[in-house]
Amino acid sequence: MKINENTLLEGSRIVLVPYKKQHVPKYHGWMQSSELQELTASEPLTLQQEYEMQNSWWQDQNKCTFIVLDKTSWQSAEKTEIDSMIGDVNLFFTNQESPTEAEIEIMIAEPTSRRKGSGREALTTMMAYGVQELGVTEYVAKIGYSNHGSLSLFHKLGFTEVSRSDVFQEVTLHLPICDDIRTRLEQETSHISKHMYGDLSTYTYEDHSR
Repeated sequence: MKINENTLLEGSRIVLVPYKKQHVPKYHGWMQSSELQELTASEPLTLQQEYEMQNSWWQDQNKCTFIVLDKTSWQSAEKTEIDSMIGDVNLFFTNQESPTEAEIEIMIAEPTSRRKGSGREALTTMMAYGVQELGVTEYVAKIGYSNHGSLSLFHKLGFTEVSRSDVFQEVTLHLPICDDIRTRLEQETSHISKHMYGDLSTYTYEDHSR
């Protein structure tokens, strides 16, 4: 999806930036991990296939992806944007009968960045972005039985279980965006600031798009 190609969302722990070609090698490295393959129900790709996937997602109007950066690292003059990558967060619009329904998923790939609140902030930021910018009215999440951390996080945010698949070993969760959920998202993400990605005039730090 090209709508977010120039969007940077800055929080207190994380920064979300659009998934670009320069991010692919590190992302590809993450996805060689058998643990992440299991948690994300993904098959390993070659580096060339990963570049092709990034390009297809960028052009696909039914997919929206942000790379998650660790803000402390991103602020450091000694770190590049690539150094600061810790995961990604995605929206998929695949339900033709309900075009404002989005499947949401998050991956914090760097083990040292887990259980520090980064996943929650990235997830709620993406949820608020989906509601406010893309018109999402309900979220669906499909999470593996063994991914206890994600299941706990999504339940805390109000998602409820609607089905289980023993074949795929995953739980399907659902969250309609009612007024209460919308208000809660707005409150939890009120500190998020939006900038033009790569526009240094909006930054107070060094050039982190290098």
